[in-house]
Amino acid sequence: MSETLKSDGSKPRLVGINHIALEVGDIDQALDFYGKIFDFKLRAKRPGNAFIELGDQFINMMQVSDPHQDHRRHFGLVVDDRSSVRDRVEAAGGKLVPGPFLDFLDPWGNRIEIVGYINVQFTKAPNVLRGMGLTHLSKNATAIKELTDKNMAPG
Repeated sequence: MSETLKSDGSKPRLVGINHIALEVGDIDQALDFYGKIFDFKLRAKRPGNAFIELGDQFINMMQVSDPHQDHRRHFGLVVDDRSSVRDRVEAAGGKLVPGPFLDFLDPWGNRIEIVGYINVQFTKAPNVLRGMGLTHLSKNATAIKELTDKNMAPG
């Protein structure tokens, strides 16, 4: 059961995530690694940074020299089709994380969970899906019920 904290109206409300910053050891190697797994458009690239389009959001890859290893900390990427991700991660040199979810570690220690668009409440606006060429995406009954219960079901 989810708990809702009541707002007093004076605090800003969280609306969404504009971008995430992902620390990598080398920008070109990171673009190559992620390009072996995902189809994406590069928004921009400059020394020490690259920006991957996610429609109305983006990933900012930032080159750093200090290695790290995520354990529980992670972020979830929503994809149109998860079916080939596991094999692609392994072929690219990523490390699958055991457990009930499709999580992997990239070569720089970032932990990413892969979620199918059909299964989750996360919804892109129809105009954003159209701009991404993904108008064929839909939700399964469970995701639609979760959205309906929040008065957020697609019209």
